[in-house]
Amino acid sequence: MAILLNHVNYIYDEDTAMAHPALIDVSLNIPDGQFIGLIGHTGSGKSTLIQHMNGLVKPTSGQVLFDGEDINEKGYDKKALRAKVGLVFQYPEHQLFETDCFKDVCFGPKNQGLPKKEAELRAYEALKQVGFDDEYFYQSPFDLSGGQKRRVAIAGVLAMRPQVLILDEPTAGLDPKGREDILGLISRLHKETGITIILVSHSMEDVADYVQRIIVMNSGRVQFDGEPRQVFAHYRELEEIGLAAPQVTYVMKELKEAGFDVDENATTLEEAKNEILRVFK
Repeated sequence: MAILLNHVNYIYDEDTAMAHPALIDVSLNIPDGQFIGLIGHTGSGKSTLIQHMNGLVKPTSGQVLFDGEDINEKGYDKKALRAKVGLVFQYPEHQLFETDCFKDVCFGPKNQGLPKKEAELRAYEALKQVGFDDEYFYQSPFDLSGGQKRRVAIAGVLAMRPQVLILDEPTAGLDPKGREDILGLISRLHKETGITIILVSHSMEDVADYVQRIIVMNSGRVQFDGEPRQVFAHYRELEEIGLAAPQVTYVMKELKEAGFDVDENATTLEEAKNEILRVFK
């Protein structure tokens, strides 16, 4: 169930003096099963782009296709689309509203028209899938920590069994341990389920060890799109648009410049470790 964006443009406040472009001629192919990092500084167009993918926003021009169908054609079932392309917002409070966590996760499947028992089974499975402890099932979601709230928000989307999971800044505001836990959870979900995952972030460090492909947004355009080592090779250009490559990239570049025969394009800690051990044996 691939997503295809075909020359998508979006203008905020169109036909007013405040009009400004948020997306400019964006064309992307999101194939089944890929783990993608969508990176960009604040205002680069990341959030606007993902809202096009499940029909929350309609392009000013261009097409968004899901499984070959234009999602903005008259009569297209947007409710069914949003069950297939699940979006977890940056702030989980925006999608948590029930009196307890279990009811909250049940809401999506119930809204799909599933019987109560089936909805509850899906909710239970989704909460266990994200590593949520049973003792908190019937606690108010608003009494939870930031990391726990994100787990419940992710479970609420997973309970609808989406084919694409989009997470908007899922580690925002978390401490290093919380970030590592959530990113590890997302990586495990991808490995176990094989669903397409789009992880939105402004941090290269957050995606370096996990994703298969990085899309870099800058001022509404796609600046780079490729495998991590291809994108990180442009670390100088990334710095110019307010981003930075992972620290390991800079370490490997410095070792190379110092005369050590390392692969300067190593992108993960594991790759860097192996390269350094190879050279210094």
